[in-house]
Amino acid sequence: MRILASVLVVSCFVVLPCFAQTILKSEPLMLAPYEVAFVKDASCPSGKVLKVTGAIRGLHRRKACVALAGEQASLAIATP
Repeated sequence: MRILASVLVVSCFVVLPCFAQTILKSEPLMLAPYEVAFVKDASCPSGKVLKVTGAIRGLHRRKACVALAGEQASLAIATP
């Protein structure tokens, strides 16, 4: 029983960092259909980031400005 409890506690610490969203500095060139990327750029007002959702072939990507809490996100650089 102690082993099961310790495995559950350790797995919680491993899974929690995966819930953080990464904010990119530039929009990615390739984005899978329905994949979401958050981009920090000048097109959105202060305190908001651009949410880009990938689309299937022939359709345009969806873009919207959304607010994210500071503890939910971390900055990263998109690599082309």
